[in-house]
Amino acid sequence: MASNLNRRIAISLLVLIIVMLYGHNNKAYSKCDFEAIFNFGDSNSDTGGFWAAFPAQSGPWGMTYFKKPAGRASDGRLIIDFLAKSLGMPFLSPYLQSIGSDFRHGANFATLASTVLLPNTSLFVSGISPFSLAIQLNQMKQFKVKVDESHSSDQPGLKILPSRNVFGKSLYTFYIGQNDFTSNLASIGVDRVKQYLPQVIGQIAGTIKEIYGIGGRTFLVLNLAPVGCYPAILTGYTHTVSDLDKFGCLISVNNAVKYYNELLNKTLSETRAELKNATVIYLDTHKILLDLFQHPKSYGLKYGIKACCGYGGRPYNFDQKLFCGNTKVIGNSSATAKACRDPHNYVSWDGIHATEAANHHISMAILDGSISYPPFTLINLCPP
Repeated sequence: MASNLNRRIAISLLVLIIVMLYGHNNKAYSKCDFEAIFNFGDSNSDTGGFWAAFPAQSGPWGMTYFKKPAGRASDGRLIIDFLAKSLGMPFLSPYLQSIGSDFRHGANFATLASTVLLPNTSLFVSGISPFSLAIQLNQMKQFKVKVDESHSSDQPGLKILPSRNVFGKSLYTFYIGQNDFTSNLASIGVDRVKQYLPQVIGQIAGTIKEIYGIGGRTFLVLNLAPVGCYPAILTGYTHTVSDLDKFGCLISVNNAVKYYNELLNKTLSETRAELKNATVIYLDTHKILLDLFQHPKSYGLKYGIKACCGYGGRPYNFDQKLFCGNTKVIGNSSATAKACRDPHNYVSWDGIHATEAANHHISMAILDGSISYPPFTLINLCPP
């Protein structure tokens, strides 16, 4: 285990040096093979879209890096933030953010609580975002139309828009599907959730094909996280001790995640064969996150399945009725789900999302190509 830790540290240091050299000056964009990133996703990669549509974020969110709420479901930076910076780009502006956005190097269509499949309920009933993957795709198409129109008529908006030929020189990233998996888990069970997962994956593949049709050529798809290790699932899904593995994660749930990821990998392989001159990459982020939950100390962390920001103490520090940053009366007294003082020691931020520390480790694995199928090393594509 010591040798594995030394290897991880060496790789992280190497990538950190490269990030510093290539990403320190945000104006040195032309040195990267990719000129922009267009991201589709949910809260795992939302950089402020949801809160631009429904302004209300408060509390300890963003405390580590931004020192204030920054539209992200974490204590700091997300995977998409680390990827953008490593490619010498600024953080992605949310498509829905009207003030202060700069889309010259891409746009983020992700919003918290989004699903791949169209929701059959409303945000105020179930908490599911109206901005499903199909809506995000339509936003992307409209974005391209506006870029083309602006360049055709030399409109003032050019100052915050990319060039017309950017779409074939961009990364298209997908980190979505978790809410399709978890939103009905407690009510219908694992077996019934598994029945519609092929439809979820088919929608992702179909979206890639549509973007390919408008010029996209490079696609990165992050797989599903080991949600059976999430405090929110462990406290919300009825189970017994025998349902847990030796690390405290739900066996049946993580087996269903494995089924999803295998099918996703297979489908992306088929999509790759169908689309000529396209690069379609399956990113096994599940592998790193599962290892983080199982062996946090191997990464320099302390806590796996315990949330940093929550209520209830050990073992999960998560209460289904009191989410991170919220206050309510429990019994005869007021209670607040507070953040820990050392989120850098945790894998789970709030029982549902990863900490900046965990996101950093996952990002390093993406950048060095160790979890890419087929092999795809991002740090080699941005020469000095």
